[in-house]
Amino acid sequence: MQQSRRNFLSRSAAAMSSAVSSTLLPFNGVDANDGQAGSRMLLGFSTYGAKTLRTETTIDLIANTGYDSVEITVWPDWDAAPGNMPPDRRSQIRKQLRDSGLVLTSLMEHLSPEADDARHKSSLERLKSVFQLANDLAPDRRPVVQTVLGSGNWDDKKSLFVDRVGDWVTLGKSHGVVTCVKPHRGGGMSKPSEAVWLINQIGDAHWLKMVYDFSHYAFRNIPLVDSIQQSLPHIGHVAVKDAVQTAPKDGQKSRVEFQLPGEAGTIDFVTILQTLHKGGYAGDISCEVSGMVSSKPGYDPVAALKTCYSNMSKAFNNAGIKRS
Repeated sequence: MQQSRRNFLSRSAAAMSSAVSSTLLPFNGVDANDGQAGSRMLLGFSTYGAKTLRTETTIDLIANTGYDSVEITVWPDWDAAPGNMPPDRRSQIRKQLRDSGLVLTSLMEHLSPEADDARHKSSLERLKSVFQLANDLAPDRRPVVQTVLGSGNWDDKKSLFVDRVGDWVTLGKSHGVVTCVKPHRGGGMSKPSEAVWLINQIGDAHWLKMVYDFSHYAFRNIPLVDSIQQSLPHIGHVAVKDAVQTAPKDGQKSRVEFQLPGEAGTIDFVTILQTLHKGGYAGDISCEVSGMVSSKPGYDPVAALKTCYSNMSKAFNNAGIKRS
């Protein structure tokens, strides 16, 4: 059953390949003009940190603050879910992005590979609507579609990941959209080495990339520079936020809590930027506000957006890297 579906998706991708122009490459961390690593990195903000705001409002705030790019969250219960985006709204947001000068670099999903065939089919239908949204919002430079891979044990889940994510990638390829998977602290895939293994196993490295986010590797004996070098050239998107490790108390283990990027000062963003730049990365550096932060009483998405810009624009300046 699984192999038959993979064959069907492969045939569908081949049938649509002529519709995916080689001049309209996806935004995947590589310069779309010549297919080679460029020198421009962008500073962006993810609407994941602004759930209470309408997408159009957040786009204006991001542009007016000085950002270069935006990631839009498209979970089913969010404002920008495909079901909430009729054709006229898609057209208006596409024009808004173009007029603002913001680059749409990513659509954030939240899917777990499903062992059950019926659930997997439902996931493919959901992804299909997101891939189409990517084409509608940015047809000339399609954003990546990124997701974590859910919970579980890596050794138990990795074969399932190869099969199911392989189907996702085949579907994304048929729409000209790169799929990005994110190693997540405590998840079924939690390390850069595991994402690289998955990409190599699926064997379609142009259409499957990884999201690099060091906050998920901090305090885990994963050296920062080594983790970046290991991940290149598979990085298609970079998320940034800070992480702090709390002291154990009352017999409980220490835990890691996320904060706004640059707020805690525990992650060396200057070194991250310099190492990525030296390695040829030319994609987004997207400020991500963790749910640990946005779920707190009194959270202000506008203030968070401005704080992220202030901290990360300084990191770019200190790293000596021009964003344009």
